[in-house]
Amino acid sequence: MVYLVVFLAVSLLMMWRLEAMLDHGLEGTALGTLVMPYCSGLGNLIFVAIMISRHGSPREVLTNCLVNNVTNLTLLLGLPALFWGLAVIPAKSKTPAKGKKPSKAAKNGGVENQINRLSLLLTLVAVVFFTAAVWALGRDGKLDFTDGVMLIGLFLFWQCFQVFDVLKHNVRQRVSFKFMFYVDLLVVLACAYAMYEAIDWLVTWLSAQKSGFVSASHLGWLTGWLMVLPNAVLALYWGWKRRADVVYTSQVGDGHICIPLCLGLFALVKPLPVTEFFQTGLLILFGSVVVHAVLLLLTGGLPRWAGGLLTAAYGWFVWQGLLS
Repeated sequence: MVYLVVFLAVSLLMMWRLEAMLDHGLEGTALGTLVMPYCSGLGNLIFVAIMISRHGSPREVLTNCLVNNVTNLTLLLGLPALFWGLAVIPAKSKTPAKGKKPSKAAKNGGVENQINRLSLLLTLVAVVFFTAAVWALGRDGKLDFTDGVMLIGLFLFWQCFQVFDVLKHNVRQRVSFKFMFYVDLLVVLACAYAMYEAIDWLVTWLSAQKSGFVSASHLGWLTGWLMVLPNAVLALYWGWKRRADVVYTSQVGDGHICIPLCLGLFALVKPLPVTEFFQTGLLILFGSVVVHAVLLLLTGGLPRWAGGLLTAAYGWFVWQGLLS
């Protein structure tokens, strides 16, 4: 119980310092795409490292990554949309009085929202490519060393693209990273050791349980839900603050850590068998990405009714995986 509290406390500390980074030279979509995924996905990376060191089951790693990504793209985007709506492009306010032109601030805000939508669509396209790559490489029934190299290479290429995009944005806007940005970054990195210790103990404890639902037989599911708890806090917090751009990019970007990075890292050491349930999960990922992309284009966000549908889809996913 103590280690679970430590894990959640460290995650909340990360969230607090991540918000501060918005004032130190990092704009919203970059925060969600570059920084938050590594922090919220750090638990998954640590889990993979622990499973590698202990010669753990590849099936549990596969389940952990799949549960993480499906939860992000359905439940953790569906619930904020259901509660508050996720409007990347807010509804147009009343037109200005006759003879008056829209203010410069309003124009700039509209352009910024359009840029955020394009960035989100690009991030969703990356999910399509990553998911398609895993599906194609796993058609022979497993992900081996060569497949792992390919998946890690795809991930690194995407990250390089994002880094250069942020640097280009800062040059254009004449924004530089302030001193406190690096201090906050060090604080976030300092939390890594505490998270490792907490997750290591929790995995050890779960592995020792031999009966019941909370046991080694459901290690992949339980750790997947555990690792997604910080994401849930982030999604609900930023949804409450009406920052749909950060909600979207944090959840979608976190998925990049599991698929393809975590799968690729584990495949370097031990082949991962591609199960029928994993294939079903990939189809759900494809479907959810299509829903998000279409609604972003047509409505500028995720309406409440769509949030309800995604939440119901997640319930069906859990039923298929655990009860069918």
